[in-house]
Amino acid sequence: MIRRSGTQLGALFYYLGMIMLGVYFTFAAVQGDYGLFKRLDVKAEGAALAQELATLEIEVARMENLTRRLSDKYLDLDLLDEQARDLLGLVRTDEIVIH
Repeated sequence: MIRRSGTQLGALFYYLGMIMLGVYFTFAAVQGDYGLFKRLDVKAEGAALAQELATLEIEVARMENLTRRLSDKYLDLDLLDEQARDLLGLVRTDEIVIH
């Protein structure tokens, strides 16, 4: 009888150990460093960074256009006039300034 009780106790520990391992691996698969929640966070961060990249690419294209328009090869006089007025605070004599 003692042997039989030990076998039942061993089986109980075995099944409890297997259940604990199953719970641990399930938790790790969902909440761990490489789990589902982390994957969703990484995908959301990737989407946000892609959106930021698109915004920055548009801004860079705009700045490249302005730089090209003020270059020696192509000079946009209206843009030059606008920049001079902005930076230096220049006003022509035939203009009225309203604050």
